[in-house]
Amino acid sequence: MELSLEQREELLRLLKARFEKYMNRHDGIEWTSVQAKLEANTEKLWSLYEMEKTEGEPDVVGYDKQNDEYIFIDCSAESPKGRRSVCFDREALESRKKHKPENSAIDMATDMGIELLTEEQYRELQKLGNFDLKTSSWVQTPNNIRKLGGALFCDCRYDTVFVYHNGADSYYAARGFRGSLRV
Repeated sequence: MELSLEQREELLRLLKARFEKYMNRHDGIEWTSVQAKLEANTEKLWSLYEMEKTEGEPDVVGYDKQNDEYIFIDCSAESPKGRRSVCFDREALESRKKHKPENSAIDMATDMGIELLTEEQYRELQKLGNFDLKTSSWVQTPNNIRKLGGALFCDCRYDTVFVYHNGADSYYAARGFRGSLRV
């Protein structure tokens, strides 16, 4: 879980370039402050590296003043390619008798040190651009829905964010998940 110096430098270059290209996502935030936080939190850099490796294109989308944390979210146009064809969680994965996916969204996110987006975060992301016009993304699901076997996912069609439900054990080539990370 430790990046080499070269991996850290390359990731910081990539994140800075993305930060500068999409200034509308983080109005009023200075890159130097973000970079200082990242350099002081190497475990968070590793999580961002994993987000990038799975084609999530993480970028800063906000700053939590109360907790002094920058908020990164996957900003790839479509659900990250390296995180698709997964069911919702471990329980759903284990319940499948045939044609099990390789992994679950919750397990992958946990392994990466990130969290699935909430529905609210997903809606906020859509204000920053056009995301998931062809794919969909699992989102955090209330316990009462999950206890009944379901899970929630979102996408954007017809300039509208839609929230849907599906069996938590379902998986599709066009459904993955987006993550968030606080640094």
